[in-house]
Amino acid sequence: MVNRLKRLKSNVPGLDDILCGGFVEGASYILRGRPGAGKTILANQVAFSQAREGNSVMYVTLLAESHERLFEALSTLDFYDAQHVGSNMTYVSLFQTLRSEGLDAVVTMLRKEMARRNPTMLVVDGLLTARDAADDSLDVKTFVAELQANAAFSRCTILLLTSAQPGDASPEHTMVDGVIELHEDYVGARTSRRLQVTKSRGSGALAGLHQYTITQTGMSVFPRLEALLAHPSMLDAAPPERLASGVDGLDDLIGGGIPAASVTLAMGPSGTGKTTLGLSFLKLATPEQPAVMLGFSESPQRLLRKATAIGIDLESLVASGAVTLLWRPLTESLADKLAYELLDAVAAVNACRVVVDGYSALERTILDKTRIVEFFSALGNELKGRGVTLLATWETRNLFGLSAESPTPEISGIVDNLLLLQQHPAGADLRRVVGILKIRDGVYPSSMYEIAVGQGGLHVRGKFDVSNPSVDELRAPAPRVE
Repeated sequence: MVNRLKRLKSNVPGLDDILCGGFVEGASYILRGRPGAGKTILANQVAFSQAREGNSVMYVTLLAESHERLFEALSTLDFYDAQHVGSNMTYVSLFQTLRSEGLDAVVTMLRKEMARRNPTMLVVDGLLTARDAADDSLDVKTFVAELQANAAFSRCTILLLTSAQPGDASPEHTMVDGVIELHEDYVGARTSRRLQVTKSRGSGALAGLHQYTITQTGMSVFPRLEALLAHPSMLDAAPPERLASGVDGLDDLIGGGIPAASVTLAMGPSGTGKTTLGLSFLKLATPEQPAVMLGFSESPQRLLRKATAIGIDLESLVASGAVTLLWRPLTESLADKLAYELLDAVAAVNACRVVVDGYSALERTILDKTRIVEFFSALGNELKGRGVTLLATWETRNLFGLSAESPTPEISGIVDNLLLLQQHPAGADLRRVVGILKIRDGVYPSSMYEIAVGQGGLHVRGKFDVSNPSVDELRAPAPRVE
């Protein structure tokens, strides 16, 4: 029989997933990073979470900063709750004791306080200060060993905060059960904050660097999607059904519709009808079989106006709950955060259809470009495992002609179906055309077809022939979108 370690949940979004369930109860952890990386916020967020669950927390500072200043800063964050301070949360400052009497006196004070309060969590903020006050590394190791010995009786979990540079070797690292590092790097002009578990004794942890944010709610960590969802959370049933695309004439070309629980990528330059293709797909959503759309360029208001202009009542679909719109302006977004928001929205309504209007925009939010293929592969596999049929768009550069450069290498290989939308000059006209490049396990024509935007969305008008004027006659004037 395998014994499972008892876990103490941090309740910090994403962190418990990285720690495979939370901190190990009774274990000791070093939490380190540069000043400003968020160590104090993270430790207090965990501490207040423990206090809310009725556990006893002792927070010891070895820093010159007063507790008043600390509370002043913490009070701006949502997790701070003053009613716990002084009840089941005790803040103790031992800076003066350390300065005047040394580490041995600090240990003596801690031993007395821990015996008196019997905490289930001990936070020591300022391990670097203790190191500075020690004569040598042996003193620091002795200090940590004393804390661990005192905490062991009550299964007290210890967090030791230090401002040491991530990656620096420290003697006390050999003594603790886990080390969590907070990194801050620059990517261009923006700051990238990433968390890494570099040691996890006797317990698994999600390897690698995981981005995190600090906001009004505190710290949120976003496990790398391809690491957390290396395998989809649900088994892909690969259903044989087909879903209507909502594009008049397209389903006949692709064997009766888009294969259910698949990923379709529609790529093409601006103005070829990619968003309209997405709206056409969305119009078939119902409250019983809802859809989610994630977009980056057009706000919900502009999207509703565009849909109305082509005869799609998107507003009613949204009002009925058939369609959920997620608009995330392309500013300083994080790819993993966006992916989890999309998956949460899909789970919230049990969505069958998903449109991501801007896979290329989502790709721009991946700061580490070596992750692109793995990220999209994990996202697509997870959605398919949940039975979702995904239609995604990808903006390409070539404005005209029947050729297009492939998106990021290998992306086209991990999608199930691939459509190419283009504009082709025909005399004085520019004609929209669609080519079906790939339908996984399906039969499809190799010809290009002319498409037009009309009432209800996109329509396939017939096989494209630049010399065939009858196609022009069939083409309805495109509605004006203000």
